[in-house]
Amino acid sequence: MPVVSIRHLTTYRYRTPVAFGEHRVMYRPLESFDQRVLSAELTVGPEPSLLSYVHEVSGAGVAIVRFGSRADRLTFESQVTVDHRLRPAFDLESERSMIGAARFAYDPDEATDLALSVARRHPDNGEVEAWARGFVRPSGGTRLSRVLSDMTHAIRETFAYALRMDGPPQTPVETLARRAAACRDFAVLLVEAARSLGLAARFTSGYVYSGATSAGRTGGGHAHAWARVYLPDCGWVDFDPTNGLVGNQDLVRVAEVIDPRAALPLYGSWSGLKSDFLGMDVEVDLAMVPTMQPATHLRVAHGQ
Repeated sequence: MPVVSIRHLTTYRYRTPVAFGEHRVMYRPLESFDQRVLSAELTVGPEPSLLSYVHEVSGAGVAIVRFGSRADRLTFESQVTVDHRLRPAFDLESERSMIGAARFAYDPDEATDLALSVARRHPDNGEVEAWARGFVRPSGGTRLSRVLSDMTHAIRETFAYALRMDGPPQTPVETLARRAAACRDFAVLLVEAARSLGLAARFTSGYVYSGATSAGRTGGGHAHAWARVYLPDCGWVDFDPTNGLVGNQDLVRVAEVIDPRAALPLYGSWSGLKSDFLGMDVEVDLAMVPTMQPATHLRVAHGQ
């Protein structure tokens, strides 16, 4: 039951003082039985005229920030401490969690609420479903836990990780063709592959940290992305194809959405000349504090 301290600092630099429009900040981890926010503080410079918090449509906590003054530097610094608890991924899996030659179908009382998470977002010529079907036995049934775990490990083992600092995710077809991608691309591929089989899946963003038994996590300490898939009886289960992780170990969720565009950690507007913008710097520091042990500090660059 480690306690994880997360510092996330974003700095925008300008040549001359510029005016700022509204900004929305999504740095605060979600509250759940497996992760509990112990403390959270957001510091903004220059001093905002308004700093208020809302739960947006997915349930994520978002800070709304407005400004009344101009400045040549804009900073957002989040300091959060989270009690993060490991939970079993498939301890409640039942015979309902089987898939065969047909698309998986949820019970009617679940299907209506899950419909938007099942709907495909990236049309293709069948490439993604063909890839996903390769993990289902040609005859008989296959447990969903096995299908999704095998997909997760296959991406980890047969695709190359390529850090990309900005830009939207690649399409799943692009990722399949290139066999190299950033974590957000792997997440989108796994989400669409699960949906192609009839499963409800969501794009998830947050942080991955390296614990005492978790050395070598790809993206450790960065803003990170992975998938969550809904399994009957088990509920929403985490699958991180970048690291080959199944379950919530080392994964701190900030947003869980149908479309990755809804999981942007920070966005807003400013007014001035295009040449005024000098750049953006991001720092993410994680300190994991296992029970009764000193903190282990990690300092890394930002990326997804």
